[in-house]
Amino acid sequence: MQRSEQFDRMVIKCAICDEGDKKYKCKTCEVPYCSVACYKKHQETPCSGITPLEPQRKQDRQPQRTLLYTTIDTVDADKMELLRHSNQLKNLLYNPHLRRLLEEIDSAPSARKAIRLGMMEPLFVEFADECLKVIEPPDAM
Repeated sequence: MQRSEQFDRMVIKCAICDEGDKKYKCKTCEVPYCSVACYKKHQETPCSGITPLEPQRKQDRQPQRTLLYTTIDTVDADKMELLRHSNQLKNLLYNPHLRRLLEEIDSAPSARKAIRLGMMEPLFVEFADECLKVIEPPDAM
């Protein structure tokens, strides 16, 4: 089985019609749906998710600094912020194939399996290596 076929198998289906591929998700309960018709059908019944008391615009949100579950691999938030300023990462993210690959990995049911498949793609490996260079510069070791 080729890599693209393996990623295609990880595509999440619409929770409403179970036919179309997930394109959107409900802001309240994060149920995936594929179209406006499915969204309207989903809105016929109240969502069971938690809605924020005060809606905030995306740019007004502050990154959450408190991590509930940390491990030895948890990266400090200040170091993560450095990724935003990397021109090399920005250049890599212009590639639509890499962006699609990252979206597929992000929405995959098994993150570990998706990362393993992603590591077979040279472009993803280049992206991961660049992230590591920013987080843990080679001269800092």
